[in-house]
Amino acid sequence: MVVMKTTPDHHDADLLLKVYDLRREALLREARRAILRDFWPKSWSDLQEVLKSEHPLNAHYRQVGTYWEMVYSFARYAVVHPGFWLETNGEGLFLFAKVEPFLPQLREANGPAVLRNAEWVAHECAEGRVIYERIKGRVAKLAAARG
Repeated sequence: MVVMKTTPDHHDADLLLKVYDLRREALLREARRAILRDFWPKSWSDLQEVLKSEHPLNAHYRQVGTYWEMVYSFARYAVVHPGFWLETNGEGLFLFAKVEPFLPQLREANGPAVLRNAEWVAHECAEGRVIYERIKGRVAKLAAARG
């Protein structure tokens, strides 16, 4: 059983600053930009295409997905205080909102642990649920505007 931290401390702040520094790294920054801007799967087959190594978004998808899974694991496993952590780390939920409709197929194709930490943040973490509902609504509006 994981016991959640009740208050953040200086260790949380130190990890948060390190995570932010990683977000500023040029390759990760470009990958994040590409996934936020260009990754809009409308169907499982759209997502399957991105999962192919030759697809131009494949490396970006893998880098961003694994980065946010790492970040969210800190909250899921009580390394950091979830509320403090999620105030500035909701961006990964944009990716989760884009793939959640295809999560069963994605897990069947790539393993049951795919995006498990993002799913926990979105549905099991009290602070994450609030943020995810807002982000999920924004993603739906942006996807509808794209056609």
